Amino acid sequence: MIGIFVGSLLGAMGLGIPIAFALLVSSVVLMYFLGIFDSQIIAQNLISGADNFPLMAIPFFMLAGEAMNRGGLSKRIVEMAMTMVGHIRGGLGYVAIIAAVLFASLSGSAVADTAALGAILIPMMVKAGYDKNRSSGLIAAGGIIAPIIPPSIGFIIFGVASGVSITKLFMAGIVPGLMLAVGLTITWAIVARKDNVAVQPRASAKEIFMSLRNGIWALFLPAIIIGGLRFGFFTPTEAAVVAAVYALFVGLVIYREMKVSELFDALVHAGKMTSVVMFLVAAALVSSWLITVANLPATVISLLEPFLDNPFLLLIMINLLVIVVGTAMDMTPTILILTPVLMPLVVAAGIDPVYFGVLFILNNAIGLLTPPVGTVLNVMCGISKISMEDIMKGIWPFLLVQVIILILLIIFPSLVLVPLEWFTN
Repeated sequence: MIGIFVGSLLGAMGLGIPIAFALLVSSVVLMYFLGIFDSQIIAQNLISGADNFPLMAIPFFMLAGEAMNRGGLSKRIVEMAMTMVGHIRGGLGYVAIIAAVLFASLSGSAVADTAALGAILIPMMVKAGYDKNRSSGLIAAGGIIAPIIPPSIGFIIFGVASGVSITKLFMAGIVPGLMLAVGLTITWAIVARKDNVAVQPRASAKEIFMSLRNGIWALFLPAIIIGGLRFGFFTPTEAAVVAAVYALFVGLVIYREMKVSELFDALVHAGKMTSVVMFLVAAALVSSWLITVANLPATVISLLEPFLDNPFLLLIMINLLVIVVGTAMDMTPTILILTPVLMPLVVAAGIDPVYFGVLFILNNAIGLLTPPVGTVLNVMCGISKISMEDIMKGIWPFLLVQVIILILLIIFPSLVLVPLEWFTN
């Protein structure tokens, strides 16, 4: 059954069928094999897969990201970082890392953050004399902080597929996300020290004050989201609504860079991006239902039973599997396909589901940087107008440090569990 499901899925993808439809094809093949084919079952599971309250967070976070870019929040975040560290050697790289963290705390989408940051910073970095390949690699690596720091769309999808608390996943992702930022900062300091580049003039105290005053509205948003979740003022879905309304208000009323006439376009664009994600979720949950009916998790558990007594080795095996899958499949379908298969195994081994969720999403985020399918990698190539081979030359030090951080989190679970306990209590 595993061979039939995986074979039909990979076969459909190999023919160029979009991943959502490939999932439906593999579901139909598995249903025929089990002798339970019924088109009504597919339709019912498609509808019930999308009819899930926590998934309402996705369109609102998408809209918040659109409003952030159109309303001037993104630009002011970059300007604020520039006045603080732009005068340091390699300063534009530090600006990219700081901006990546702040963007991540606003949108939750790696692709959106990478596209916004790349469009703003790559021309500036190239003009200042930075290596284009390395600069593109840094911004791409910074983009995958978004699925780790709340609000993370990856955590929302994993939480829906696994039944794990999305609020706890958000809180558990804060420290690993900051670890990624620190790792990138140290790596950039090492690799960029030999570059002979122009530095930005040191900002005056007045310029720093003005940039902070202009950017303070953008900084309020992550504080509102994280604070509201931490103290129980709203759920993740309600946080998404708050983020969207706040970003629209600031863009339309405070900064006034977003026109009312642009609102319809922003809604349409956010709706299109949401529809892609939601259809993937709906199609994958048809597969999840069939995986449960076919009792595939029990089969996988029996195959990996020798590792159940050693959670550390089990996590190593699972993460190696996810790394391999991540080179050939995007983040969302990987989460939706593997979560229902792996979660029973994780629970049987006594591994904390929230801790596993952080490792799983981080591993999938790293997959966004691995060729040939790496979505963030391809987006960055398009923005920088460089080849996949060139960006891989620039990204490998940053990719290596992110893998090292993943290994540290596997070896030392307390890096996730101790902050989680503090945040949730």
